[in-house]
Amino acid sequence: MLIIPAIDLKDGKCVRLRQGRMEDSTVFSDDPVDVATRWVDAGARRLHLVDLNGAFAGEPVNGEIVRAIARKYPELPIQIGGGIRSAETIEAYLQAGVQWVIIGTKAVKEPEFVTDMCRRFPGHIIVGLDAKDGLVATDGWAEVSEVKATDLAKRFANDGVEAIVYTDISRDGMMQGVNVEATAALAEACGIPVIASGGVTNIDDLMQLADVADRGILGAITGRAIYEGTLDVAEAQAWCDSLGSGIQNGMGN
Repeated sequence: MLIIPAIDLKDGKCVRLRQGRMEDSTVFSDDPVDVATRWVDAGARRLHLVDLNGAFAGEPVNGEIVRAIARKYPELPIQIGGGIRSAETIEAYLQAGVQWVIIGTKAVKEPEFVTDMCRRFPGHIIVGLDAKDGLVATDGWAEVSEVKATDLAKRFANDGVEAIVYTDISRDGMMQGVNVEATAALAEACGIPVIASGGVTNIDDLMQLADVADRGILGAITGRAIYEGTLDVAEAQAWCDSLGSGIQNGMGN
């Protein structure tokens, strides 16, 4: 199982939100590239970047920072989400050296867009499903739809999506643990590898995820926990590697 440090970008800085609220943010660094170095030095094999401003604007806002991190670490797999709602944006990120782009809001509002992008950029598309009480939220979590996360995930089962990042909004940034059962159930329902997000607090959360990893859990994104010190990236990845999962390159091969 892969440990994926999160770098959330707001106004050019590395921050963490609570339950997706832009007004409830904590600034952890004024230099996101330096933060990326910190996690690379700790042994991270993938980074999860989020353009928070972009998620609300509907287009990249902190794209230059993303490109700077990709330039500094050209061999490091990077996934980026937030404001990715056009083929042009996807193409620009991939050309900048990003490995995967995460389609969130557009996946809910126009599922066929995911199908088209998987065809156009095979192997580079991840779907981001952010749910509250099992219902998918959009537009930087500002709106909650009537669509069930499991139903939407099934919609993409045969599209060639590389993975699904599943976030339980109620847990995100709250240090309350992962919604393990909902995450595993989603993976089983759609047959697509799922990356858990929201609530990863300590090694106990990873142990719970590891117990259900064979149901389709690829890894876990962690943010506030690694910034506040309740989880150590190097120790966590070493523990996961000790399980003998064989995941060495960010995907299950």
